[in-house]
Amino acid sequence: MDTIFFVRGLIIGFSIAAPVGPIGVLCIRRTLAQGRMSGFVSGLGAATADALYGCIAGFGLTFISSFLIDRQGWFSLIGGMFLLYLGIRTFLARPAERSAPEGRSGLPATYGSTFFLTLTNPVTILAFAAIFAGLGIAGRNGGYLSAGMLVTGVFVGSAFWWFILSMGVGLVRRKFDLKMLRWVNRISGFILLGFGVIAMVRLRG
Repeated sequence: MDTIFFVRGLIIGFSIAAPVGPIGVLCIRRTLAQGRMSGFVSGLGAATADALYGCIAGFGLTFISSFLIDRQGWFSLIGGMFLLYLGIRTFLARPAERSAPEGRSGLPATYGSTFFLTLTNPVTILAFAAIFAGLGIAGRNGGYLSAGMLVTGVFVGSAFWWFILSMGVGLVRRKFDLKMLRWVNRISGFILLGFGVIAMVRLRG
């Protein structure tokens, strides 16, 4: 029975990760600029944050979830500013003359940036709370195993999407010359700036 929750988690995690947002833009850009490993690790940071929020919602940690949701304005501000910073940095970045090696150092920072960026959206807890409620899972009612299987499935499903995306983009990476990579940086930076501006505008709503 709990296997069903794992499968549901796979579908949910894949579906949540698939829409192209700021993390998707970063994953694509980093895959083109630094290789498939960099793009995949970027996605893993987001998948880990989603799984963490899923744990908070699924295991009934109401104190933590209430703390985060009550301060979502501050988190949105921090996330918006971070997106603006990433957008400007990406827009101004110069593509390397040579392709970066796949296993190069700096992956912890790559992972940490997307993990942090995803954490600045605590409303994700509400989405997971709704999912858990809809599936009839509640930690206080003894559904810890079911909740754990669902969260694990969410992480694996999300990670699977990032694997597919980074591998797919990696296949066409060598076809991009320096001029095309400059445009990738500019377009990616512009999109990230747009997400940052949207986050700031929402604060005034």
